[in-house]
Amino acid sequence: MTVRDIRLIAVDMDGTLLLPDGSVPDGLWSLLGRLRERGIAFAPASGRQLETLQQTFAAVDGELDYIAENGAYVVRGDVEVSSDAVDPAVAASVVSRLRAAVAEGTLRAGLVLCGKRSAYVEDTDPRFLAEVEKYYARREVVADLLTVDDQILKLAIYDLDGGEEHSAPAFADLAQTHRVVVSGHHWVDIMNATVNKGVALRALQEALGVTAEQTAAFGDYLNDLEMLGAAHWSYAMADAHPEVVAAARFRAPSNADAGVLTVIEELIAP
Repeated sequence: MTVRDIRLIAVDMDGTLLLPDGSVPDGLWSLLGRLRERGIAFAPASGRQLETLQQTFAAVDGELDYIAENGAYVVRGDVEVSSDAVDPAVAASVVSRLRAAVAEGTLRAGLVLCGKRSAYVEDTDPRFLAEVEKYYARREVVADLLTVDDQILKLAIYDLDGGEEHSAPAFADLAQTHRVVVSGHHWVDIMNATVNKGVALRALQEALGVTAEQTAAFGDYLNDLEMLGAAHWSYAMADAHPEVVAAARFRAPSNADAGVLTVIEELIAP
């Protein structure tokens, strides 16, 4: 097998790179060193907060690029490549609507305002906070989300009963002007219409001088679709959502088998 001209690898986190227990596969750290030696950029691409990604990769933080908040925030080292904040009036409307739905009993859900400086929540239900802690290393509990003063990159709804079945339909009308995307079994993200991991990946490609043909991308869920479309070497994980499988050119073994690492080793093998 000849060495492919891969210059950039973008990798979703949950259900893709991370093991089922949420940990990073041990073999990644040595692999990142070899990628760096070959001049191949590595970009975690996630709905997670930038701070959370930086903590996960603290040992090599300055050497990575990041696509955070489902593409609303792209950073190379300490340099912002792009960001795309939601209109404050739209954010306030989502807060009010979710509050009303919870009060009426039509939804069992909590909301995270994902700002540039921090994530913000007002719901203190222990089940909700436990999930928030997984994805938002920098977070604040506030008395009123409507008083938050920050650039809001994304609004993330955690639906206890399933986001695709409940919260996504409840906010489907916003899809006329914004992105309403199911990013996990329980999570639904609301962002500007111009935000997705594909737009973010293209911004990173431009910053690096890399083409789609020189890019590999890995994903498993609906918020990865556009990212896979921006890379020639597009891989759906073994347990990926059917739409992701249909969109990807190739398949990778499951995250439980460290499938991302296996495929990258094949891609860079001489």
